[in-house]
Amino acid sequence: MSDYKNKIAYQGEAGAYSHLASRNAHPELEPFPCESFAAAFAAVENRQAGLAIIPIENSLGGRVADMHYLLPESTLFIVDEYYHAVQHCLLGLPGATLEGLTHVRSHPQGLAQCRGIIEELNLKVLPVADTAGSAREVKELGDPAHASIASSLAGEIYGLSVLRDRIEDRVGNTTRFVVLSKSRIEPDPETPCMTSLVFHVRSVPAALYKSLGGFATNGVNITKLESYMTDERFQVARFYVELEGHPLHENVDNAIQELQYYSTELRVLGTYPANIFRRQAAG
Repeated sequence: MSDYKNKIAYQGEAGAYSHLASRNAHPELEPFPCESFAAAFAAVENRQAGLAIIPIENSLGGRVADMHYLLPESTLFIVDEYYHAVQHCLLGLPGATLEGLTHVRSHPQGLAQCRGIIEELNLKVLPVADTAGSAREVKELGDPAHASIASSLAGEIYGLSVLRDRIEDRVGNTTRFVVLSKSRIEPDPETPCMTSLVFHVRSVPAALYKSLGGFATNGVNITKLESYMTDERFQVARFYVELEGHPLHENVDNAIQELQYYSTELRVLGTYPANIFRRQAAG
């Protein structure tokens, strides 16, 4: 328990993309595999790991929906973001051929990001919990008609052959991760930073307009706005927002205060450094 701060939790098995992201983002920490996203959150909350690294969206597959439900309910804070270039491989048993494949398994995001080759080879898809786990399953199944979409590292770990590499539908396939901590760790407000927050509004005319008006009048740039219904009668919406700036900046503080007036259950999930990938894309 005493060395938990030297571990970083991720969802998946050895060789998963989250495993690779954890090594790249924090090479000084020991990767700590977890069976589910919820388990990765719990590992930090229960002090089994000091940090968790969680995928939140992908440039091809879109948002990782579980995160937007887990984040607001957890006690953790976003303290950093990391962008990981995804390079998918089609993995099979040694001796397997593309022509002999009938099935492919992977995480739903992996399958969504490689629709082209799946259609080309007319493969039946088998969604599983994570990409590396799909490679292990192919190895255990021992059927050359089954393949996995996973990383080359997963292929090495489970003794599979790369039948074709770089199979993602578009070059530049990138997954954005957030790093979570039990304690709030805020960056220097003089540096480029981002703030994530969630809030509720009732489903009535102009509620969202009034809630967000302060960001426009105070010149705060909102980079992401997503909504989710949170009640069984579809009357209350939760909104997830990412914005440029720090709550210590006067304009951000004013905008958040105005948001509080028109919304309920406002929670700042964290303020963190804007990753250089984001800044390069903007420039």
